[in-house]
Amino acid sequence: MNNDNDKIHTLVIPETHADERLDQALAKLLPSYSRSQIQSWIEQGLVLVNGIAIKGKTKVKGGETVSVNIVIKPQPEWEAQAIPLNVVYEDDAVLIINKPVGLIVHPGAGNADRTLLNAVLHHAPQLQMLPRAGILHRLDKDTSGLLVIAKTAAALKDLSHQLKERTILREYQALVYGTIISGNTVDAPIDRHPLQRKRMAIVETGRPAVTHYRVAERYRAHTRLKLKLETGRTHQIRVHMSHIRHPIIGDAAYGGRVQLTKGMSQELITCLRQFKRQALHAFALGFVHPLTGEPVHFEIDLPNDMQELIKLLRIDKEENQG
Repeated sequence: MNNDNDKIHTLVIPETHADERLDQALAKLLPSYSRSQIQSWIEQGLVLVNGIAIKGKTKVKGGETVSVNIVIKPQPEWEAQAIPLNVVYEDDAVLIINKPVGLIVHPGAGNADRTLLNAVLHHAPQLQMLPRAGILHRLDKDTSGLLVIAKTAAALKDLSHQLKERTILREYQALVYGTIISGNTVDAPIDRHPLQRKRMAIVETGRPAVTHYRVAERYRAHTRLKLKLETGRTHQIRVHMSHIRHPIIGDAAYGGRVQLTKGMSQELITCLRQFKRQALHAFALGFVHPLTGEPVHFEIDLPNDMQELIKLLRIDKEENQG
């Protein structure tokens, strides 16, 4: 069924694209659309080369006339909602948000609205036309920090490619149980827990997952880490830290019971017991800007709850030295 976004685009394959696959050539000639979208149109017979439907892997010679029936599936009618956003940066192509604790990124089962996506649509209504309103990656509900949102189809394609190629910098800080001596890498595949379907777990047949971490500050019985994601699996950092037996403070799903140490002040004990979300914050984000082609980098401070906990951990270390 046609909609207002359907149109026929006709072009001639330049000689410079001779010997390329049809889908590869079209991805370059139609930069506003992803290669997967173009491949889908080819498979549906919506792309004709000299009037004939051919396979995407067929090589072109140059000079062919191609007609593409561009069919854009309408996005779900998400509601724009006036939810406050902490905008770190914005231009014509990208929007950088500092997501607060407690805000879910995408609508889903049990969370039909009041999400970051609903807030973004109120801020920039034109994003209704983009898949997931241009939101490239997600943070867990109770993880705070930086998210990048594409504002145009071209920016979304460009940033999605960077994400796929693992060139987008996503750096986190976390407060974990135990003292870690030095940095390392966790390379352990992740998939759904075989029994508890709302949880993730290390599964041999799961998707590859790589987390790099280094020590930022060491306390008496805890460590502040800086972590870089090489992949972006659901709950990746939380699962990996639990896997190496240094779970994140406050992580109800993967952290287990609150761990207390002899000599702790009542104030620190209370803070640890009342820290009801994972102490994890996406503090740095970097990528190549889709319009300028120049690298950009953003950093934000830790949220108040993590700063307060760090202050108490430092006091605990000072008071119990020796």
